[in-house]
Amino acid sequence: MKFNVPSKTLHSYVSAVSKVINAKNALTILNNFLFTLDGDILTVKASDMENSLVGRLPVTGAEGSGSFCLDGRKIVELLKEMPDQGITFEIDDDNLEVKISYPNGLYNTVAINGLEYPVTTEPEEGETITFTIPTDQVIKGIENTIFAVGTNDLRPQMMGILWDIKPDKIIFVATDTHKLVKFTNGMTKPGVECSFILPLKPATVIKNVFGKEDEIKITVSEKSVKFDSPSFTFDCRQIRGAFPDYNRVIPQNNPYSLTVDRLSFLTAVRRVVVFGDGGNGLVKFKLAPDNLTLRARDNSYGTSGWESVPCEYSGQEFMIGFGAPYLIEIFSTISTTDVVVKLSDASHPAVCMPAENTPDTELLILLMPMNIVD
Repeated sequence: MKFNVPSKTLHSYVSAVSKVINAKNALTILNNFLFTLDGDILTVKASDMENSLVGRLPVTGAEGSGSFCLDGRKIVELLKEMPDQGITFEIDDDNLEVKISYPNGLYNTVAINGLEYPVTTEPEEGETITFTIPTDQVIKGIENTIFAVGTNDLRPQMMGILWDIKPDKIIFVATDTHKLVKFTNGMTKPGVECSFILPLKPATVIKNVFGKEDEIKITVSEKSVKFDSPSFTFDCRQIRGAFPDYNRVIPQNNPYSLTVDRLSFLTAVRRVVVFGDGGNGLVKFKLAPDNLTLRARDNSYGTSGWESVPCEYSGQEFMIGFGAPYLIEIFSTISTTDVVVKLSDASHPAVCMPAENTPDTELLILLMPMNIVD
């Protein structure tokens, strides 16, 4: 086999595909890329047995066909340091000796027969559902929810993003029991109805790999989900089980409304929590008409701090506590100038939302309060 390919083009593909490879694999061969040459198309595949990512790119001067495996880390590092110019791969079909050459250098290694790479994609069983949506809307749904994905192995259904697909919209939901985020995207009309839970790792791969693609074709089967674009195909196993009923836990009657400047509030929380308890990050909020006071204290070190933040609030006076790390995540995810927080009392969750949603979308984030002692 023989083919030519631009070094930086190949580097962009192997870098993307490498995101599937685990730091430690039960099977050593999974540390490798599977290269397959078919005509003038080269495919690069990586897998961790649960997720499989394939990139496709054109090559020139192709001779022969077949497949071979090369160490993923070495190939990525080599191509990263290569100048932007054409390189030639020559593979001896008999002994699998590989020569990687360009005008200023030559590298030799030995490949593994591609037939030894395990079959990692299970055949689809039962009925499948297929729809196509713009990539930017997929990524926006992931970016708005990924920070709330749970990490508790005892609650596996929460360790991913729920895609609740309706004929006229897609609802993305994630929760870790401390916070819940629901992002509704009505810009896309899938025309089908189904749901699946996408694990955290595949969600991260999609966000990092498919950004330059225009559209993604999504195929949902009983156990897995396939994301397909002209350059990449990504097969991943979905999380089995029932996601919590998110509509049931979202408060429908929070009578008090607080409106704050997002950046002013965010920076104030970051400053105040420096002098608070580093263990739980508790920040107390005292709400009064058009006045919001933030307080934090660490009794162990005798430190404390408070700040007053401009706001619009006309509800009942009361005090409520929240974990600063959660607030920082939420107010960093919302992008509008002002944020509206709906409240009822110190024991019920707050609902945070942008002051204005973009057309045909709705972002809603629920945050559980912390117990406070005055």
